[in-house]
Amino acid sequence: MGEEMARNVGPAGIEVAYERFGDPGAPPVLLIMGGGGQMINWPDGFCAELVDRGLHVIRFDNRDAGRSSHFTDAPVPDIQAAMTGDVSSASYTLSDMAADAVGLLEVLGLDGAHLVGLSLGGMIAQTMAIEHPGRVRSLTSMSSTTGDPAVGRPDFAAIGPLGAPPEDRQGYVAWQVRVLRAVGSPGFAFDEDAVAARAGQAYDRGLAPLGMMRQSVAVLASGDRTARLRHLRVPTLVIHGTADLMIDVSGGRATAAAIPGANLVIIDGLGHSLPLELWPEFATHIAELVHRAEAATSTT
Repeated sequence: MGEEMARNVGPAGIEVAYERFGDPGAPPVLLIMGGGGQMINWPDGFCAELVDRGLHVIRFDNRDAGRSSHFTDAPVPDIQAAMTGDVSSASYTLSDMAADAVGLLEVLGLDGAHLVGLSLGGMIAQTMAIEHPGRVRSLTSMSSTTGDPAVGRPDFAAIGPLGAPPEDRQGYVAWQVRVLRAVGSPGFAFDEDAVAARAGQAYDRGLAPLGMMRQSVAVLASGDRTARLRHLRVPTLVIHGTADLMIDVSGGRATAAAIPGANLVIIDGLGHSLPLELWPEFATHIAELVHRAEAATSTT
């Protein structure tokens, strides 16, 4: 349907860039991307797989990413301090980002949706299910974790040397290829051309390195969700890879263990990415959860 802009979204009254695919009368699936990512990081082909399985797909830019509102007047985020417990530089929390998602649904005239969140997006989706349960028809948490610092830890030895992104377009695209090759999925093909093209598109849509840092501090400021996840009563799917260097598979296992009745799918060789070869499998798992949840609701 083409990219659109929602205005005065949620309690913060922000602008949110979004795009919809498929039949608006089909069950709505809200795709929530990870830290620093844009809605285009949900590839068109993956969205098409979901549409082919009878779903209405909505993807959007989180605050501080892409073409949604950026909090440029906020304090400079201090990740090092936040990692030691000083979260005074936080401009917002996961609760605020979850409220943005609820606000987008309201602008679109939807009373609820099936949530699919990747990495930070999974944390936002979990928070939305905790704090706005009436809005969440099902929850799919991918490559994510609970906020418990004992699980889901990144492999800093692997990701530390990657450094900060260059400011020029060519340099940024090359850096993004290096990053995604490093943290991607060793058990599946790496599509360098697709990664480079998407990186260039993200650069052209607008980068926000400080925005990604603000999102990271928001995660650290939001704490451990484990106890609250145990009270969820929502159909839940957790997907994680054994080769995830950004969020260790223990984060996915802990998420599934905390949410009553959650179905856990562990995929060998999957890292912190969405490999083309797995799009049909991901889409099938998600669609089966959505249609089961819809059927259960219709019979109650």
